Amino acid sequence: MRSRFSTATALVLALWGTTVSGADDVSPNIVVIYADDLGYGDLGCYGATQVKTPNLDRLAARGLRFTDAHASAATCTPSRYALLTGEYAWRQKGTNILPGDASLIIKPGRITVPAMLKQAGYTTGCVGKWHLGLGEGPIDWNSEIRPGPLEVGFDSSFILPATGDRVPCVYVKDRRVVGLDPKDPIRVDYLQPVGDDPTGRLNPDQLKIKLSHGHDNTIVNGISRIGYMAGGKAARWVDEDMADVLTREATAFIDRNQAHPFFLYFATHDVHVPRVPHPRFAGKSGCGVRGDVIEELDWCVGEVLATLDRLKLADNTLVLFSSDNGPVVDDGYADDAEPMLNGHRPAGPLRGGKYSPYEGGTRVPLIACWPAKIKPGISDALICQIDLLATFAALTKRNLPQEAGPDSFDVLPALLGTSPVGRDHLVEQGGGLSLRQGKWKLISRQANGQGGPVATKKAAVAKKKKNGPSASAVELFDLAVDPAETNNLASSHLEEVEQLSRLLERIRQEGRSRLVH
Repeated sequence: MRSRFSTATALVLALWGTTVSGADDVSPNIVVIYADDLGYGDLGCYGATQVKTPNLDRLAARGLRFTDAHASAATCTPSRYALLTGEYAWRQKGTNILPGDASLIIKPGRITVPAMLKQAGYTTGCVGKWHLGLGEGPIDWNSEIRPGPLEVGFDSSFILPATGDRVPCVYVKDRRVVGLDPKDPIRVDYLQPVGDDPTGRLNPDQLKIKLSHGHDNTIVNGISRIGYMAGGKAARWVDEDMADVLTREATAFIDRNQAHPFFLYFATHDVHVPRVPHPRFAGKSGCGVRGDVIEELDWCVGEVLATLDRLKLADNTLVLFSSDNGPVVDDGYADDAEPMLNGHRPAGPLRGGKYSPYEGGTRVPLIACWPAKIKPGISDALICQIDLLATFAALTKRNLPQEAGPDSFDVLPALLGTSPVGRDHLVEQGGGLSLRQGKWKLISRQANGQGGPVATKKAAVAKKKKNGPSASAVELFDLAVDPAETNNLASSHLEEVEQLSRLLERIRQEGRSRLVH
């Protein structure tokens, strides 16, 4: 298996062109900090007044803050897939929210953001939440795990295999579980119990966080998860320490690679459930546990920025901060997040959130800071994380082959703030597919593909709460005058509905939206 994957990777790279031995001296380091479930209104620089985010606010003050930037989907796995591959996830089956024992959904050997930057002379590292699958078929957690991040372009990785609320509750460094005792092997099953660990369903008295829906399988660290796990006691993470552990790994990567251009993909766990802040952040925000983990996230960002400053790398480092989808408050644990919001509005002025087809589902914060090149300001350009592949290729003067990044556009001028224009249109995935073009947004709940509603209980609950019971199959909004999407114009603007519907169908049928000349 090892030789097959390495051969496939070598073949693609050979066909791609001559390997660059090193990036130019002016090539910036690139750090992408990718938060989880953080909403458009969750940061001070985006209007939050209750929750304090001083480090991110300073980053925004030094850089460019985008008002119309998007994750490609309203849920995590498809957004992460699209960011790394430059392809809409709904084009590929099996790219919705994955269980913790899923196979890798990015084909080894394809051109990804880290693979492309590696060819441009960058050292590439991945730290944090992965949730794109590992291995091929059943995973043996007690031996070498491949393929994974290293097979899709990363030189090193330190990851959560899936999410904090899914087993296995262990870290994986490169290809092996961290701290595993071979005398206590790990077993994982998502269909039936394994071992004799207590579960949230049968042992609710052992929980330190109660449930609202789902999440009632194996209990780890007093928190019940999705899926069953046995063994690996010495390797299991402590939720309260997770932000510290991941941030330490991220800053260590920067320290190790300071002498040459590097790309760090730092995917934080915060503010995803279970929300278990370190004691120094617990109760700090005054907005409940969700506010506390937002402030913990801000601390993580501050540590990365402080490391860049200490090493005198900040001026020539492009730091991008964003989120994988919009916010959710009750996402399976009864952590009092909703009643404790204290007036805080996670999506700000937008409608919807995670799982939703409305703007709050995919429109998220995006801050771009590169002191040597980007002037501070605000941009209204339409931009999507799926554009990072083509944009970083332009930044590093790489030519993308025709088959690479089929939906990724070069928006480098918008990212650098030298142009107010981003992409022409955008397909958003969540509860169906939506199309943005100009001032118009078309929501087509019938255009499912991989963009259909996530078939989980928590998604159904969130959809009912956020979308309401009377959502139409087709909706049309004029975002120029109605950014909160309150007035459905579909019945009175049939021509616009028809034009946008034809464009959406064409994008679906053609299999790509990036034109190759």
